[in-house]
Amino acid sequence: MRQDLDGARIDREGATHVRILTFGTYQASDHPRVRVLADGLRSRGHLVAEANVPLGLSTRDRVAMLGARSGALQMARRLATSWSRLVGKALRARRSGRPDALLVGYMGHFDVWLARTLFPRTTIALDHLIFAATTAQDRGVGEAGLKQRLLRFLDTSALRIADVVVVDTEEHRDLVPEGLRSKAVVVPVGAQEAWYDAAVTDRAEGAGPLRVVFYGLFTPLQGAETIGAAIGMLPSDGSVTVTMIGSGQDLDAARAAADGGAPTEWIPWVDAADLPALVASHDVGIGIMGTTPKALKVVPNKVYQCAAAGLAVVTSDTAPQRRAFGDAVTAVPAGDPRALADAVRALAADRELLAGRRAAAAAAAERFRPEAAVAPLDERLRAGTR
Repeated sequence: MRQDLDGARIDREGATHVRILTFGTYQASDHPRVRVLADGLRSRGHLVAEANVPLGLSTRDRVAMLGARSGALQMARRLATSWSRLVGKALRARRSGRPDALLVGYMGHFDVWLARTLFPRTTIALDHLIFAATTAQDRGVGEAGLKQRLLRFLDTSALRIADVVVVDTEEHRDLVPEGLRSKAVVVPVGAQEAWYDAAVTDRAEGAGPLRVVFYGLFTPLQGAETIGAAIGMLPSDGSVTVTMIGSGQDLDAARAAADGGAPTEWIPWVDAADLPALVASHDVGIGIMGTTPKALKVVPNKVYQCAAAGLAVVTSDTAPQRRAFGDAVTAVPAGDPRALADAVRALAADRELLAGRRAAAAAAAERFRPEAAVAPLDERLRAGTR
């Protein structure tokens, strides 16, 4: 290989290979999006290194801190601690070869400022998977006034600093201010290869109860209470069993709504490395059922992951999910527990239908393996580092 003037490596066939540094305080175990991006770019021949010091705060924690009077100070303290280590990691990575591009991971609204300071002339791609202002609204924080103006400023500032803005749906691209929209590139969330590897290929259809699984943070976006109400409408005779994994603000409401319905195991936490195999041991995965504005703009990672793991998927009927999966998933009206329960009952009653739904979801998921999912970002980075 030889080195061009901008630092991108070029092989004998003339293909550009970009040196990429994933950077930030993201927590990949909780939000694997950055891993999908990094794995996909690596599969496409790029050189990917990492400088990551997790902040130790969930999305809910970050939003709550930003919505509190003392939140800015608490966040600053956390950032100072993580950034002091992050700077060292970034400088060590730079000594092994100047990166051509930085990929600032999930919730990088502040990290992108540090990235620009450390690498003033390097292409910066910001994975803007969530907008702080709309996420706060979705979770009931900062619905109006000064807090919303602050969060909108935080979003817009991050978008201005970045050279490339990575979003997950066309609906989120439309939220990028018009003057900055040319920076945006739509990259589906996708799923890591571990989910595809976990798929059970020798499943005995029709054996035992229909096994249904949901996992998440029990947020309004996910419609956990609606899912709980649907469980409460399912038969209690053991023909359908449900596993609910995770915890969050709507957990108690979901449990109360599910009472008296299908036998349900409530698991508060599963290690990220163990989750694919556990999910793949089920027949049906539930996506989201929320009716919030944000819920109508996303394709959640669990839909990609459950499809990759070979499950039939039942989720809300929204434009981005239809665009991504078409008829490969079973779509029901958002917020409608009766429709969700009826869809699960139909799969329990007809195992040929279940097998067809599983096969359709798995086939559709092939389009969202990391190497395929990152194609639009790959193209943008190759063009931007020439």
